[in-house]
Amino acid sequence: MNNAVLKDGNLRTLVARSEQQRILYKAILQDRSLPQSLRYEFMLKLNKVSKKSSAVRTKNRCVLSGRGKGVLRAFKCSRIVLRELVSNGEIVGLTKSSW
Repeated sequence: MNNAVLKDGNLRTLVARSEQQRILYKAILQDRSLPQSLRYEFMLKLNKVSKKSSAVRTKNRCVLSGRGKGVLRAFKCSRIVLRELVSNGEIVGLTKSSW
Protein backbone atom coordinates (compact mmCIF):
# COMPACT_ATOMS: atom_id res chain seq x y z
CA MET A 1 0.00 0.00 0.00
CA ASN A 2 1.17 3.49 -0.85
CA ASN A 3 2.70 5.57 1.95
CA ALA A 4 0.48 8.54 1.03
CA VAL A 5 -2.61 6.38 1.47
CA LEU A 6 -1.49 5.27 4.94
CA LYS A 7 -0.67 8.86 5.88
CA ASP A 8 -4.07 10.00 4.64
CA GLY A 9 -5.82 7.30 6.66
CA ASN A 10 -3.99 8.35 9.82
CA LEU A 11 -4.87 11.98 9.18
CA ARG A 12 -8.55 11.15 8.69
CA THR A 13 -8.69 9.27 12.01
CA LEU A 14 -7.04 12.23 13.73
CA VAL A 15 -9.61 14.59 12.20
CA ALA A 16 -12.49 12.33 13.26
CA ARG A 17 -11.21 12.17 16.85
CA SER A 18 -11.02 15.93 17.33
CA GLU A 19 -13.97 17.00 15.16
CA GLN A 20 -16.53 17.30 17.98
CA GLN A 21 -14.09 19.24 20.14
CA ARG A 22 -13.35 21.71 17.33
CA ILE A 23 -17.05 22.21 16.60
CA LEU A 24 -17.77 22.94 20.26
CA TYR A 25 -14.91 25.43 20.59
CA LYS A 26 -15.89 27.23 17.39
CA ALA A 27 -19.53 27.45 18.44
CA ILE A 28 -18.55 29.02 21.76
CA LEU A 29 -16.26 31.47 19.98
CA GLN A 30 -19.04 32.63 17.65
CA ASP A 31 -21.64 33.07 20.40
CA ARG A 32 -21.64 36.84 21.05
CA SER A 33 -23.94 36.51 24.08
CA LEU A 34 -21.18 34.86 26.14
CA PRO A 35 -18.65 37.01 28.02
CA GLN A 36 -15.54 37.91 26.10
CA SER A 37 -13.24 36.42 28.74
CA LEU A 38 -14.87 32.99 28.30
CA ARG A 39 -14.68 33.24 24.52
CA TYR A 40 -11.00 34.22 24.79
CA GLU A 41 -10.34 31.20 26.98
CA PHE A 42 -11.88 28.89 24.39
CA MET A 43 -9.92 30.60 21.63
CA LEU A 44 -6.73 29.63 23.46
CA LYS A 45 -8.03 26.06 23.82
CA LEU A 46 -8.79 25.92 20.10
CA ASN A 47 -5.27 27.11 19.33
CA LYS A 48 -3.85 24.28 21.43
CA VAL A 49 -5.70 21.64 19.40
CA SER A 50 -3.37 20.15 16.80
CA LYS A 51 -3.44 21.93 13.45
CA LYS A 52 -3.13 18.55 11.73
CA SER A 53 -6.58 17.65 13.03
CA SER A 54 -8.23 20.32 10.88
CA ALA A 55 -10.63 18.95 8.25
CA VAL A 56 -9.23 21.18 5.51
CA ARG A 57 -5.95 19.32 5.56
CA THR A 58 -7.53 16.11 4.26
CA LYS A 59 -7.14 15.38 0.58
CA ASN A 60 -9.49 13.38 -1.61
CA ARG A 61 -7.71 10.24 -2.76
CA CYS A 62 -8.73 7.40 -5.03
CA VAL A 63 -9.84 4.46 -2.92
CA LEU A 64 -8.44 1.97 -5.43
CA SER A 65 -5.13 3.47 -6.54
CA GLY A 66 -4.39 6.15 -3.93
CA ARG A 67 -3.97 8.82 -6.61
CA GLY A 68 -4.41 12.33 -5.22
CA LYS A 69 -5.22 14.22 -8.41
CA GLY A 70 -8.20 13.88 -10.71
CA VAL A 71 -10.44 12.25 -8.11
CA LEU A 72 -14.17 12.35 -8.84
CA ARG A 73 -16.21 12.88 -5.67
CA ALA A 74 -19.24 10.91 -6.81
CA PHE A 75 -17.22 7.73 -7.40
CA LYS A 76 -14.32 8.30 -4.95
CA CYS A 77 -11.85 7.12 -7.55
CA SER A 78 -9.52 8.79 -10.00
CA ARG A 79 -10.42 9.51 -13.59
CA ILE A 80 -7.97 6.87 -14.81
CA VAL A 81 -9.39 4.08 -12.63
CA LEU A 82 -12.93 5.19 -13.46
CA ARG A 83 -12.21 4.91 -17.18
CA GLU A 84 -10.89 1.36 -16.73
CA LEU A 85 -13.92 0.36 -14.63
CA VAL A 86 -16.33 1.79 -17.19
CA SER A 87 -14.49 0.09 -20.06
CA ASN A 88 -14.74 -3.25 -18.25
CA GLY A 89 -18.43 -2.68 -17.54
CA GLU A 90 -18.00 -2.87 -13.77
CA ILE A 91 -19.99 0.31 -13.08
CA VAL A 92 -23.67 -0.12 -13.84
CA GLY A 93 -25.25 2.61 -15.94
CA LEU A 94 -22.06 4.11 -17.35
CA THR A 95 -20.55 3.43 -20.74
CA LYS A 96 -17.42 4.77 -22.34
CA SER A 97 -18.42 7.26 -24.96
CA SER A 98 -17.28 6.86 -28.53
CA TRP A 99 -18.24 8.83 -31.60
